[in-house]
Amino acid sequence: MRVAFYAPMKPPDHPVPSGDRRMARLLMAALAAGGHEVILASRLRSWDDAAVPGRQTRLRRLGERLAARLVRRWQGAPDRPDLWFTYHLYHKAPDWLGPAVADALGIPYVVAEASHAAKRRHGAWAEGFAGAAAALARADAVLAVSAIDAAGLGAAVPAGRLHRLPPFIETAPFAAAIARRDAARARLWRGDPGPWLLAVAMMRPGDKAQSYAVLAESLGRLAGRPWRLALVGDGPLRDEIVSRFPPGRVYDLGRQPLEALPEIDAAADLYVWPAINEAYGLALLEAQAAGLPVVAGRGPGVDDVVRDGVSGRLTAAGNPASFANGLTFLLRHANFRATYAKGARDTTLADHGLGRAADGLDEAVRLAVTRHAGRAGAGAGAG
Repeated sequence: MRVAFYAPMKPPDHPVPSGDRRMARLLMAALAAGGHEVILASRLRSWDDAAVPGRQTRLRRLGERLAARLVRRWQGAPDRPDLWFTYHLYHKAPDWLGPAVADALGIPYVVAEASHAAKRRHGAWAEGFAGAAAALARADAVLAVSAIDAAGLGAAVPAGRLHRLPPFIETAPFAAAIARRDAARARLWRGDPGPWLLAVAMMRPGDKAQSYAVLAESLGRLAGRPWRLALVGDGPLRDEIVSRFPPGRVYDLGRQPLEALPEIDAAADLYVWPAINEAYGLALLEAQAAGLPVVAGRGPGVDDVVRDGVSGRLTAAGNPASFANGLTFLLRHANFRATYAKGARDTTLADHGLGRAADGLDEAVRLAVTRHAGRAGAGAGAG
């Protein structure tokens, strides 16, 4: 079917890389892999940090005008979509387009990765909360990517319309890089045996900066061990973050293109990330697909993608001592690193690949079509 795709948080062709942009692109790829034709419906960003009073009201009005324009364009047209699909919907990024267009065209409306925080019903984000809640109530299917989101959505999504879609990546490039591990190590580390630790994340204020701070403090407790750290990332705090680590032990790779990441992952010995308030972490999945065991901080999203004692070690959230203990254990025991490396690769390929996501998405959107048809029929019968 023809799917109109919309990401109110950040469009998939936005120039600034982020996990949100990556996931939007992955969803489009998974829909296409399921045999659907995907079109980008709009680039409107409704994201609002509430710093400017009235901004969400202006965004809502703009969204209403754009929705009316899309309806005029598609109504009766041969290229009209069969279904509307919105990615990442919540009180800071409501969908002012999809429900109106779907209603006018009489097509199903599907949402992936939404959250519902009742405490935002009042206050600075009240308008966005109301818009997001109305969209969720209208949706024919809602796909929850994390367990915590699924739990929170129970109060906002009608029974039978909530589905789980585990986080996923395109695993093939990362799995293929394992065979090039020795060559990648020679090129990147230039004969330094390490062991090499790797972290891949944006270098910006907030949770990312806090995670880097925990990582730096944890590694400071391991000064007597022969580790090296490779950092991949960029952002406004790059100089400050890199300076937290001993210059003789850190290798700052800066921002890297996506196609370079598989060999960087495969060349390392251990992926390390405290993951403070991480939604789920695509970089964690990528590292594991490349056969890299993980030390990460516990969290509702991280627990969905890292299996403690199978693909790595999960440590107490935001706790440098606990994180250092997890690192020490795996640095000391190469046999456990090897066991977890296999577990990381096997579980990620089995449970978090694009093919499995394509099947899950296809099933969900077809159920949404059936459900929408049933609702429409019930409405016609009532009339």
